[in-house]
Amino acid sequence: MAYLRFCLMTLAALLLAGPALAQAPGDGPHVRMELVPETATPAPGSEVMLAFVSTPEPTWHAYWRNPGDAGIPPKASWTLPGGVTASAIRYPVPERLVIAGLMNYVYEHPFATLVTLKLSAGLAPGTDLPVTVDLAYLVCTDKICVPEKASLTTMLKVGDGAVTAERRAQFDGYRAKLPRPLGSQATYQVAGGAFRLGVPYPAGAAASEVYFYPITDGAVDYAAPQAVARDGDRLVIETRAKGAPGTIEGVLAVGKDRGLALTAVPGTVAPAAQGSGAAAGGESLWSTALIAFAGAVLGGLILNIMPCVFPILSLKALSLAKANEEGGNPRGEALAYTAGVVLVCLALGGLLLGLRAGGATLGWAFQLQDPRVILFLLLLVTAIALNLAGLFEMLAPSAINRLAGRGTGGAFVTGALAAFIATPCTGPFMGAALGAALILPWPAALAIFGGLGLGIALPFLLLGFVPALRRMLPRPGAWMETFRHILSVPMFLTALALAWVLGRQSGVDGMALGLAAALLLGFGLWWGGARQAKGRSAWIALPFLLVALAAVAVVRPATATVGAKVALAGAEPFSEARLAELTAQGRPVFAYFTADWCLTCKVNEKAVIETEATAKALADGKVAVLVGDWTDGDATLGRFIEKHNRAGVPLYLWYKPGQPAPQVLPQILTQSTLGDLAAGR
Repeated sequence: MAYLRFCLMTLAALLLAGPALAQAPGDGPHVRMELVPETATPAPGSEVMLAFVSTPEPTWHAYWRNPGDAGIPPKASWTLPGGVTASAIRYPVPERLVIAGLMNYVYEHPFATLVTLKLSAGLAPGTDLPVTVDLAYLVCTDKICVPEKASLTTMLKVGDGAVTAERRAQFDGYRAKLPRPLGSQATYQVAGGAFRLGVPYPAGAAASEVYFYPITDGAVDYAAPQAVARDGDRLVIETRAKGAPGTIEGVLAVGKDRGLALTAVPGTVAPAAQGSGAAAGGESLWSTALIAFAGAVLGGLILNIMPCVFPILSLKALSLAKANEEGGNPRGEALAYTAGVVLVCLALGGLLLGLRAGGATLGWAFQLQDPRVILFLLLLVTAIALNLAGLFEMLAPSAINRLAGRGTGGAFVTGALAAFIATPCTGPFMGAALGAALILPWPAALAIFGGLGLGIALPFLLLGFVPALRRMLPRPGAWMETFRHILSVPMFLTALALAWVLGRQSGVDGMALGLAAALLLGFGLWWGGARQAKGRSAWIALPFLLVALAAVAVVRPATATVGAKVALAGAEPFSEARLAELTAQGRPVFAYFTADWCLTCKVNEKAVIETEATAKALADGKVAVLVGDWTDGDATLGRFIEKHNRAGVPLYLWYKPGQPAPQVLPQILTQSTLGDLAAGR
C-alpha cells in the first residue's frame, strides 16, 4: 500500500510539477549520509554499532520506517564478510508533516539510524572486515519527491573493541533518541470506526506531546487527529480506525525525542474517565483546551466559597453595595478586581510553565512546596483575620490610601490578594483543567490559568455590571461590623490549616517558629490598633512586622527521616564499578533497573521491593542493593541491560558470592523470591 501511494504521488508530481523538478536545488544527494562505526576494532564474538548519520538539506525530508500516507521506507542491501551479520535498522522517534491532507512520518532535521553488527567468536584478531551497504531511499519537499541511492563503506579490523570517549559520547547521543521498550503489554479496541489504544503508564510519570506512531500499516487513519487522555496508570489514545490487523507494533512519543516501543493486542479498552487530563492533536487539541478553560472558570467560581476567599469576596461585595448607594464606580471596581485576580493567576501559571520547561516536575500551587511561602501566607492570613476581627485597621502609605480611595486601586490590590491566597485551596473541576494545562501548548495553558482567575472574579464582576444583583444586597448598616467579625472565623481556620502544613513541611521546630512569628505579628498589630483607637500613630507595629517576616528567611524544610517503609535505605545508584567492588568483597548483590514510565517496575517496587518484609530479609542477609534508573534512557545503563539479553526494563539481577554470572530474576517479583535468595535458599 505504501509503495502504491508513493507511485501515485510521484506520478502526480511529475505531471503537475515537472518544471519544478528540473529546478530542484542541486543534483543531490538532498539527504547526505555517512556510515560511522562506534569502534573500528571490534573484538571477536562482540557487537559493534554502526550509525547512518543523515543530514537533510533545508526544505527536504527523509522517511521513517513507516512513512505514513505517502512515501516509502529506506531499504538496505548489505555486503558483509564471513562471520558478520547485521540487524534491522533502528530508527529514532520521527516527526510529523502534513502535506495536502496526507500525514507523513519524516525527519526534517539531522538524525541517525543505527544497525548492530554481530561478529563470530571465531574471527582471528587482525582480520579485515570490509562492510558495504547500498541504500535506496526517498527524499521529498512539500512539492517534489526524488528517489536517491547511496553506497556506503567502512573498514573494520578485528581487535580489542576499544571505543574512544568522543565516539562513545556521540553514539550515546544517538541511542538516547531511540524508542525504549515499554516492558508492558498494550491493548487496542476497534468499535464503530474508532480506534482506542490503552497503554500502561504510571500516573506520576512525565509525558508531553503524546502521539502514537503506528509501525504496523493499516491499523489507523494516519491523518486523523489523536486525542490523548491520562486515566490513572494508563494513557488512552483515540483516533479513527482503518482496520484491525491483529497484533500492532508502534512507538508512543512521550516528549521531545523520547518514545516507547510497544506492542498492542486486540482486547477491550475502557474509555478514559471523564475529566481526565488530556492532550490532543489537531482539532481535538482545541476542543480539549476549550473544555479545560470552561472547567477552570467553573473551578475558580467554586473557589469563592472556600474559607480563604469567601471573606474577601464578601467584604468587597458589601463595599460595592455601599459604593453603589454613594454613587461610586461599581463597574470600574469590578474590572480592577478582575484584573488583579487574572494577572496573578497568569503570573503564577507562567512561572509554573517556565519552571517545567526548565525540567522541574511541578504542578499548580507549586510555590506551596516551599515552607517559606507557607509561613508568609500564614502571616498574611493571620493579619487579615485580625483585621476582620477588628483588632486594627489596615496600615498603608498615603499614596496607596489615595489610590484605594478612588476605588479601582484598592479593588485591584484586593483581587491580587484574593488570587494569591486562593492557591492553597482546591475544588471540583480544577484538577482536570489545570492538569490539562500542563500538557497543552503554552498559549492554551495560559488561557486556562486566565480562566481560573476569571472564575474567581466572576461573582464580583457580575455585581459590578448587573445593577439588579447589587440591589439584592442588604443595605449598609451597623450589622456590617458584626458580619465582618464573623468573617474572621474562616480566615483563622485557614491560618490554622497553614500552620499544620508548615509543620508537615518543616517539622515541629518550623511550626513553632511560624506560630512565634504569628504571635509576634499579632502583638504588634494589637499595639498598633490600640494606638489607632486613641488617634495616635500606629507605626509602632512596623518593627514587629519586620521581625516576623524575618522568620520567612529562616524557616527550612525538615531533614528527611528514614521511615520503616524506606525498605532500601542503604540502596546505592548502580554503576558497574560499584558492582565490581561489592562482588569482590564477597557480598550478595541485588541490582534492579527501573523507570518512571514502567508500570510493571512500579508495581514490583510498591508491592515487593519497598515492603518491610523485603527490607528485613535483605538487611538480615547483608545484601547490597544497587538501583539503575533508566527513566531518561541513560546510555550506559542501556548497554548494561542489553548485555543481559534484555531490551528494556524491568530487569532484576541477583549476584551470589562466588558465581560470576548473575541470576536473572522474573519480571514479576514476589516477596518470597527475594526472601529465599537473601537467606541463601
